[in-house]
Amino acid sequence: MDSTYSKAKMISTNVSKSAVWLIIVGIIFIATNLRAPLTSVGPLVGIIRDNMHISNTLAGMISTLPLLAFALFSPFVARLGQRFGVELLILFSIILLTIGIILRSLSGVATLYIGTAILGFAISVGNVLLPSLIKREFPLKIGLMTGIYSISMNLFGAIASGISVPIAVGLGYGWQGALGIWGILSFVSILFWLPQMKRRHGEKASVHKQKADNKVNLWRSAIAWQVTFFMGIQSTMFYVIVAWLPEILKPQGISAAQSGWLLTILQLALLPFTFIVPLIAGRMSSQRLLVTITFILFLTGTLGLLYGSIHYIVLWVIILGVGGGFAFSLAVMFFGMRTENAGQAAELSGMAQSVGYLLAALCPTLFGYLHDVTNSWTLPLLILVGLSVLLFIFGLGAARNRYVGSAKA
Repeated sequence: MDSTYSKAKMISTNVSKSAVWLIIVGIIFIATNLRAPLTSVGPLVGIIRDNMHISNTLAGMISTLPLLAFALFSPFVARLGQRFGVELLILFSIILLTIGIILRSLSGVATLYIGTAILGFAISVGNVLLPSLIKREFPLKIGLMTGIYSISMNLFGAIASGISVPIAVGLGYGWQGALGIWGILSFVSILFWLPQMKRRHGEKASVHKQKADNKVNLWRSAIAWQVTFFMGIQSTMFYVIVAWLPEILKPQGISAAQSGWLLTILQLALLPFTFIVPLIAGRMSSQRLLVTITFILFLTGTLGLLYGSIHYIVLWVIILGVGGGFAFSLAVMFFGMRTENAGQAAELSGMAQSVGYLLAALCPTLFGYLHDVTNSWTLPLLILVGLSVLLFIFGLGAARNRYVGSAKA
């Protein structure tokens, strides 16, 4: 640990303050694009379904496609980052994201799904590489930088949920305009990331060392699998709730616009905790207490939606939001805390997001299908209760103070 500390101190003293601020601003802008293009869809699912004349199952695919893209592409991102450079790969991904957003916003079923798949591939790059970039650039401030990255991502995710219906219906731009507006943010983010291209030459020297240090078979590590399943289950629960909460609440007399704001409340509720939890987790040798709190929050919120009074719907939504903030923050922190270097962090991030998002990808469509078959949201919500229990079990394992390469892991 002393050698790690001294290496980190050398890195921090060799980098100018202006360069540090440039990368922090760059990380913030990239992070703002990792949720908004996805969370903007949930409140519009019903409008898109009716406008395009598709079933609930096909409507669920709009949320499922990006997750499938995450699952398929994430295992390759770490190696592509080593080959071409993390900064260049992130730049390419944000350009691809802009193209995907534009395509998705064109009228037509084909462009809707093609654009959605493209932006999914683009977002997967940031999902995998930002945690490892934080470990590489800020090894002594992983908790703080993870908090900044998380709150940036989730703040814009919350804004996207809240303004989708007002833009589509209130301003009359339709669902195409409400989804297309996020192309402006991704284009601006390209401009703020361009200064990072000057850092690529300095980065290449560390790539070969990372390759040498990264001689760990994560697929045979128990703790890597526990981190993976924790990531997958929390992602499943989040994306199911984001995709279907408006439809779950519709039978109870809550409109699409009201549901959109409830989604905003859910994501605003998680914001403080996506900043606070990484700071707390970084000071703990084991994060099992935080995992236990996460389980209680998810279980309470889900049972509230299932059996609680509609008069307390805001409370259930807030509890789910806080649980989501705990779960996501822990999942991202585990990538850095359960690994010994940035290369391992990228590999673990890729593994966890590949297998994890494959699990998450199945559920929005599955939930839509189960609703179509049963004409009820009871069974899907009971499945969420079961997932809360599994999240708790795998979280206890992932929270152990172990590295993926250690003999006990």
